[in-house]
Amino acid sequence: MEKKNTINFEEAMKELEQIAVELEKGDLNLEQSVTKFEQGMELSKACNEILEVAEKRISILIKNGEELSEENFNAEA
Repeated sequence: MEKKNTINFEEAMKELEQIAVELEKGDLNLEQSVTKFEQGMELSKACNEILEVAEKRISILIKNGEELSEENFNAEA
């Protein structure tokens, strides 16, 4: 799995889907299942953060109306 800072949303979703498939198959032992679950939770959190940043950007654009200028903001705020 890539770092959160450089992860692509679409790639993260594909990886998350693959983890779900592996867990649903039931072929993994307990330790492997827990590890996959942890990876899935990390990916889910990263995807959520990416979506929150996108939502903030869209809100700024909408707030500015027809001007469609994007303001700088601190994504960690």
